[in-house]
Amino acid sequence: AEANVRHLDVESRQLLGAYAAGVNAFLQSKPVLPPEFWILRVTPEPWSEVDSAAWAKMMAWDLGGNWRSELLRLQLASRLPTAAIQEFLPPYPGDASPELPDLRQFYGVLQKEPAQVSAAESMAGASNSWAVSGAHSTSGKPLLANDPHLGLTAPNVWYFAHLHAPGLDAIGATLPGVPGIIIGRNQRIAWGATNTGPDVQDLYLEKLDAAGGYLAPDGPRPFVVLRETIKVKDADDAQLTIRISRHGPLISDVVQSALDATPRGHALALAWTALAEDDASLAAFMKLGRATNWNQFVEATRSLHAPQQNLSYADVDGNIGFIAPGRIPVRKRENRLLGLAPAPGWDARYDWAGFVPFDELPRAFNPPSGKLVTANHKIVPSRYRHHITSEWDAPYRARRIDELLDAARTHDRASFARMQADVVSLAARELLPRMVAIQGKSIEADEVLKWLAAWDGTMSPERPEPLIFNAWWREFARGLYADELGAAFRGQWRQRALFIGNVLADRDGQARWCDDVRTPRVETCGEILGASLERALADLRRRYGDDPARWTWGEAHEARLRHRPFSRSIWLRRAFDIGMPSGGDGYTINRGEMDFSDEAEPYANRHASSLRAIYDLADPQASVFIHPGGQSGNPFSAHYRSFAPLWARGDYVPMITDRAKLEAAGVQRLVLKPRG
Repeated sequence: AEANVRHLDVESRQLLGAYAAGVNAFLQSKPVLPPEFWILRVTPEPWSEVDSAAWAKMMAWDLGGNWRSELLRLQLASRLPTAAIQEFLPPYPGDASPELPDLRQFYGVLQKEPAQVSAAESMAGASNSWAVSGAHSTSGKPLLANDPHLGLTAPNVWYFAHLHAPGLDAIGATLPGVPGIIIGRNQRIAWGATNTGPDVQDLYLEKLDAAGGYLAPDGPRPFVVLRETIKVKDADDAQLTIRISRHGPLISDVVQSALDATPRGHALALAWTALAEDDASLAAFMKLGRATNWNQFVEATRSLHAPQQNLSYADVDGNIGFIAPGRIPVRKRENRLLGLAPAPGWDARYDWAGFVPFDELPRAFNPPSGKLVTANHKIVPSRYRHHITSEWDAPYRARRIDELLDAARTHDRASFARMQADVVSLAARELLPRMVAIQGKSIEADEVLKWLAAWDGTMSPERPEPLIFNAWWREFARGLYADELGAAFRGQWRQRALFIGNVLADRDGQARWCDDVRTPRVETCGEILGASLERALADLRRRYGDDPARWTWGEAHEARLRHRPFSRSIWLRRAFDIGMPSGGDGYTINRGEMDFSDEAEPYANRHASSLRAIYDLADPQASVFIHPGGQSGNPFSAHYRSFAPLWARGDYVPMITDRAKLEAAGVQRLVLKPRG
């Protein structure tokens, strides 16, 4: 972060410095601090430009990595053939599985025993964004919708701000520590963001030597060693030693699951584009608000290295577009692993060979269709010359957005709002016919099978069918692959629609996954489905009572904005956590991802729309937005959770910058004057 600040342009550094000075002036005024400080009895240190850069780096970490899936392949190589790993982690629909070497053989000379612990798969950032030109809007001007999906937290990660200064009049969502609008609009353009999901991280197995170093292609090298001091309240300082190879820091030194999977005599290093000293991504977010046309917008994104984002665009002149700025590594043709599994660090064939040039990154401007959609799905054609990732998100949300855009000749803010609230799961519609074709093992099972057969896959919070379906899915997943994955199962116990669909359709014989390898007989998918439905119904009765008609998805699928760390306290969570019933699942536009491995709350909504915005370029003042928390971070403020019921209902607040309208609508005025 220190190096990143040094590489910023002068204006960006000045902005960060002014921001830090403002925070510190507030701290020096001896204010009443937020309750977290007095509950924990800690005093905040002065803010610096480096703190802002470090926070931006944390967001990049949250949104831009696949190291866990690489680690998973290393772990599974001791249990499964490569073909089975490829089935469990299937390619994007229509794409062929990458041609990997036999991983068991590839790692065989290194791996002495199966890994016993699996890293839980993270809920990486997901998002939706779509835009239509004036040809598809009632006003004749573009419309743009955006809803980034993040882990739900209280206070929410975003807050809304209006920045007005010479050459700047922008409003939208921003993050603490960033003196700019991350997602929003000014008087001429609007922009949104979705996660590209690029493969910008690679793990490298470093072969250790007796001298305490490691083997490089040109011979032994020493590690760069850093020693950090971590201040611990009411305890001695913690000393942390960080070893860095030519690829990056040793993640096996700090992540237990990585250490457990690393063969003896080796370490696991992380190469990540965001670790480059010249990463000037913060500058991009401070410049976007000043752009007034497409060319200026594109130029402002040139410094955005990490996280790579699909930035959607619309302007008052009638243009729409998107660009996916970010630093993507170029892998050599002889790299047989394609960034999907840890590579031997001593073999130069697996080193990166530079980065994709900015001018060759994916982009579109005024497409002939007059429509643009980015929803973490594959955004490039098969003929695209560069490799971005082999792990695009499943396209269910993108397909549903396309369906709804095509369902009407023209759209307006109201139709876009209905789309953002849509809870139809195309994944459920795809899986249901094969699941409900079984014969129930009980009268109750036959009854719920009739319900599910008549259900259209809409994940409505007031209905029992979504709860029954997801409980069944959860138990079917347990019966399907817990035996094959062993210790790795819990970390991978989530909705996996593409894999489940391939198994139920028996594509390339994948129904063999239904056999329980722990028993002497060969089980069928019908048997596993029937047994898992019985387990699911028993579990639902235990949790929600004996009458299925009284079960509701919203009760089980509560959107819980958890405070860190006070959510862990039964007393403090009552004041700090925010909760509300919600619909959707991991594949709906109105997304609500679950963690099946949480026995206490397996259906809770943990990852959803962190904000929603709709921009009307015919009348930018009519644009709207909402997020699930509130503007205040103080749980005793009326504005701590005031947005929550609006977010749950699919309502919004206006995005007004007009001073006269603000004066009329305001309820309180705060005047900040410079000293002197």
